[in-house]
Amino acid sequence: MLGKLARQHDPNVLVGFDHADDAGVYQIAPDQALVQTVDFFTPVVDDPYIFGQIAATNALSDIYAMGGKPLTSLALVCFPEKADLGILERILAGGLSKMIEAGCTVIGGHSIRDDETKFGYAVTGLVHPKRVLANSGAKPGDSLILTKPLGTGVISTALKIGAAEPAWIDAAVQSMTTLNKQAAELIGKKDYRVHAMTDVTGFGLIGHAREMAMASDVSLRLHVNRIPFLAGALECVRAGHIPGGLRNNRDFAECVVDYDDGVAEDLRALLFDPQTAGGLLISLAAEDSAQLTQGLNAAGISAVEIGEVLVRTKPLIAVKL
Repeated sequence: MLGKLARQHDPNVLVGFDHADDAGVYQIAPDQALVQTVDFFTPVVDDPYIFGQIAATNALSDIYAMGGKPLTSLALVCFPEKADLGILERILAGGLSKMIEAGCTVIGGHSIRDDETKFGYAVTGLVHPKRVLANSGAKPGDSLILTKPLGTGVISTALKIGAAEPAWIDAAVQSMTTLNKQAAELIGKKDYRVHAMTDVTGFGLIGHAREMAMASDVSLRLHVNRIPFLAGALECVRAGHIPGGLRNNRDFAECVVDYDDGVAEDLRALLFDPQTAGGLLISLAAEDSAQLTQGLNAAGISAVEIGEVLVRTKPLIAVKL
């Protein structure tokens, strides 16, 4: 829809919506730019406090994915008129706990009455104009690193019908409430040659990999046996707990994917699983990949090298064993 609107031309816009990036970037000084994003959604877990934490973690992720540091946020609330306000208080408290952890100050927000609860944040961060990490810089020869396992979408779907085991829920919640702060800070501390970065959220791994490939004019090769999945994710797919978002992602993006014959159907499906507060997908010089992966692992982040960047060819994304 945005493509149908009149284009605005502002030289201070460093990243707009042209390449479907994670956040907008607007330069305000020679050494300073704003990173701005907004994200809100309906509950994915039953506990209101944890839902608030997940919503905040998800909204903050786009700032980290651009190489930025969160600064301020505004809460967005949709809540039923006759519902228990104690529930809303718990949602807000959960969100605030993650904003405090991120060092991001909540300075206000807006609420409306709605039959369905929705919650999230508009977040503003800061980044040096020359240190912006967009999804458009991946280079042939780069390695691809993923910092969180996949599977939150199918596990959340199983949870809604009471089919998720407690251990699966715990693992998914742990993933969805873990900020990408530590990973982003580690990347920024050393001169790792990171060329592009995005976070894996609603469009799934393939959807966001597709955006990176198209924005960078490259192709990608993914090794499915290296890709980490949450405990219970495969069981959920095999039991048919498939979210609508997974089907939509697959219908839209599978046309650019070619699989090795041995790639099982359940693995193919999980590559399109919509993630909530997912990990970072990092494209960096192959020579730096092992050191960054080891550094992330040492910090308790389950980062894995999952593929490589290739010269643009067909298919856009090749999924190998």
